[in-house]
Amino acid sequence: MTKRLSTILAGASILALTLVGCGSGSPSGSTETDSGNAANGELTKVVLGILPIAPSAAVQYGINEGIFEKHGLDIELNTSNAGAAMLPAVSTGELNIAVGNPLSVITAVDRGLDMKIVTGYSASKAEGEDANAVIVKADSGIDSWADLVGKTTAINALRTQGDLTIMESTELDGANPADLKFSEMPFPDMQAQLDRGNIDAMWVPEPFMSRALADDSTKLLGYPNQEAIPGMPTMVTFTSAKFAEENAEIIEDFQAAMQEILPITQNDPDLVRALLPDFINMDAEESKTLVMESWNAEVPTSELEQLAALAEKFEFIGSAPDISAMSLK
Repeated sequence: MTKRLSTILAGASILALTLVGCGSGSPSGSTETDSGNAANGELTKVVLGILPIAPSAAVQYGINEGIFEKHGLDIELNTSNAGAAMLPAVSTGELNIAVGNPLSVITAVDRGLDMKIVTGYSASKAEGEDANAVIVKADSGIDSWADLVGKTTAINALRTQGDLTIMESTELDGANPADLKFSEMPFPDMQAQLDRGNIDAMWVPEPFMSRALADDSTKLLGYPNQEAIPGMPTMVTFTSAKFAEENAEIIEDFQAAMQEILPITQNDPDLVRALLPDFINMDAEESKTLVMESWNAEVPTSELEQLAALAEKFEFIGSAPDISAMSLK
């Protein structure tokens, strides 16, 4: 299995304007053999797009344990640092399937790309300690979502789950989300900007969340995903309608593999934590205490409908798409 890094630049600039804001086998986007050939030893190559973040390591677990191979699939991982870049790559067939943010998929459908959700993948915790949070300085005087009004909150990208959930959390707290201010910056830069007073709050996932909260100078404001949509989906697997129609058996095999992998990682997240030092070059000790998201292969239709409704409410999209029609059975 060869893990290759790719920026997938072809087509990404086109989608950016629209959205605003290892193995062997045939070339990407095509297959040489019929799926479901595990019994006779033949495997079908599937080029799978992933992001270099902790939850993606569940896929690596499935590869390492031979679960994909058991279902007749030879998975080639194609890593992209830009989630939006995977959408045009899936649309054109450079990637067969990808693991990514469901809001980006919903936005792409709203903009005319015919995307299909293959399986569920990961979600925020419905209660308790979550895997992303809004963090402020301990002496900031910011103690509620409403206190963010007039303040600057750092997020990694505008018009994504970060600002969407913070806007909803603020509105639920009785304040006007239109009065919020957001600053776009990479996660690794946020802590320094918070320390310097250039921002007042930051929305960060793991491992940045745990690192920040280990410092007495910062404090947890809250978990906006839990406020907006308890159990909010953070990633799904998706493909193009064209690939799904032309490769129904591959889709079924992939769904079966994910339905086997994700319950295992959900029941024993340490299996994934053990992969993180190599998978994303994380410190081995730090990976042992990382807060992990929940994994589930079932498509979370209700939560995705709530997500689409929120995106429509705050005008991230024109109208909420039919999630059931987007989802492959």
